[in-house]
Amino acid sequence: MKWLYNNWSKATIFLAIYMLILLLMYVKNENYALFLLWLQAPVYYLHQFEEYILPGGFSSFFNKIVLGSDQDEFPLTKKSSFWINVPLTFIAFPLSAILSQYVDMSIGIWAVYFSLCNAISHIAMFFIFRFKYNPGLIMSLLLNIPIGIYTVYYFATNHIISTPAQITGLTVGIAGQLLLMLWGFKILKPQIKELRQPY
Repeated sequence: MKWLYNNWSKATIFLAIYMLILLLMYVKNENYALFLLWLQAPVYYLHQFEEYILPGGFSSFFNKIVLGSDQDEFPLTKKSSFWINVPLTFIAFPLSAILSQYVDMSIGIWAVYFSLCNAISHIAMFFIFRFKYNPGLIMSLLLNIPIGIYTVYYFATNHIISTPAQITGLTVGIAGQLLLMLWGFKILKPQIKELRQPY
């Protein structure tokens, strides 16, 4: 598992390119709405590539700037980064798109809203921490937000899913981002204080 913890993020650029090629070849012209839902996965892989590979350093930024740690890899570790990102984007995103195709199109819309919420959090950090770049910000501005907004607009104007389904997806997306924030500030941040307490 240690190898996976250290190397999972290196696969994101290859997954993004490979998946995008397949989507353009086999999905885009057959079902454009489904294509937009599937597109959330490669977009987020590129987002993760910026966070962890090029330029990378999101864990260090989050630990030192956001949480106030004096360590690059604590309390957000490579292990915890793996378990946050991989189940979410390597499993839940594609699974939602598959279920959207075979069960109901509304199932995958939460991923769009989650991607938007996460991107907005990167922009918020940019302003909160005095215009300091945080890894993931560029892809948030160039991909996550434009594609996310366009997808929501396309689904709404073409009446692909109902308004209650949109609201449900929005609620799930916001809840997912809030859970990540609560985990960071209510579970990870106290670990820093515990480490600093004298014995």
